[in-house]
Amino acid sequence: QVQLVESGGGLVQAGDSLRLPCAASGQTFSSYPMGWFRQAPGKEREFVARISRSGGTTNHADSVKGRFTISRDNTKNTVYLQMNSLKPEDTAVYYCAAHVRTDLSYFLIRAYSYWGQGTQVTVSS
Repeated sequence: QVQLVESGGGLVQAGDSLRLPCAASGQTFSSYPMGWFRQAPGKEREFVARISRSGGTTNHADSVKGRFTISRDNTKNTVYLQMNSLKPEDTAVYYCAAHVRTDLSYFLIRAYSYWGQGTQVTVSS
């Protein structure tokens, strides 16, 4: 089992950058691909990015491609989401989770378990 804690959120202006760390407890962190999702007010939770166990393969949603980058440091049990050129439409609560059901596509919420509590990102125009 893995416990996840996101941090790094805050209020920023459009065009600014933020880096969100997600720290994992437990010795199984490197066993899982990891993902980031987000949920804006009144909207469904949506896929943002996913990274393989080794970090060698990443996937990003089209809406963030070229602006956001997922990475991980298995020595620190941490996955990161670097967010550049932030837009007001990026405002959401950001969650990390473990891609446990790897038989399911990485962009499906039900493929993930061990969700963190989320961190709020607010981008003002």
